[in-house]
Amino acid sequence: MTVALHHVDEGPRDAPVLVLSGSLGSTVEMWRPQVAPLTERFRVIRVDHRGHGDSPVPPGPYRIADLAGDVLALLDTLGLEQVAWCGLSMGGMVGMHLASEAPQRIRRLTLCATSAHFPDPAVWSDRIAAVSDAGTAPIAPTVVSRWFTPGWAAANPVPVADAIGQVAATPDEGYVACCEALRVWDHRERLGAITAPTLVLAGSSDLSTPVEPHAHTLVDGIPGARLEVLDAAHLVTVERSEQATALIAAHSAQ
Repeated sequence: MTVALHHVDEGPRDAPVLVLSGSLGSTVEMWRPQVAPLTERFRVIRVDHRGHGDSPVPPGPYRIADLAGDVLALLDTLGLEQVAWCGLSMGGMVGMHLASEAPQRIRRLTLCATSAHFPDPAVWSDRIAAVSDAGTAPIAPTVVSRWFTPGWAAANPVPVADAIGQVAATPDEGYVACCEALRVWDHRERLGAITAPTLVLAGSSDLSTPVEPHAHTLVDGIPGARLEVLDAAHLVTVERSEQATALIAAHSAQ
């Protein structure tokens, strides 16, 4: 059963629609650097996944297909037949699922710092155990330490603190249920079904979804996909916001 996602809908009503979908442990605020420049050209819709932010927290476990179903219900509610999609990490996985299983709904696809499969499920099993035991707050600093390169993080304490706050405020049940979705996620066999023109953005210093194998798997599997690697860690849209935003805008507008 789908849930009604919390979302923020900004920009000109008659502009092309661009949906922004974030990472595990983030909210609509993750996309703050993109809002002003993108709403000049697009109607921008930012979403909180189920179990995150101000969206409902249904009982887990979840699957990426469940998160995608929530999005389709939102698009139907808003009367949107087709949108451009930009997703980072878990949001990119939702975008992959939509683009292969409901291709008529996705016009252009941008996949940021994401993966079609995690070869070591123990990463997520350990995360589930930690959050089940003590909640999201204790793990937040460690999780976010992998989101930014150390030098950038030291020079930009405010966005780092904001990211830690987003993870720490994520409901424990929702975080665990989404970890369960990531633990079993494997979309490699469906990448060839994606027909939307696809841009893959990756961070050269991303420890969570490294260029090899994650970005290369996407580019090799999605017909015609193009790869851009930025000098950043996992949150490429924050650490290299101007570059990332320009690439997202140019790709989504075509």
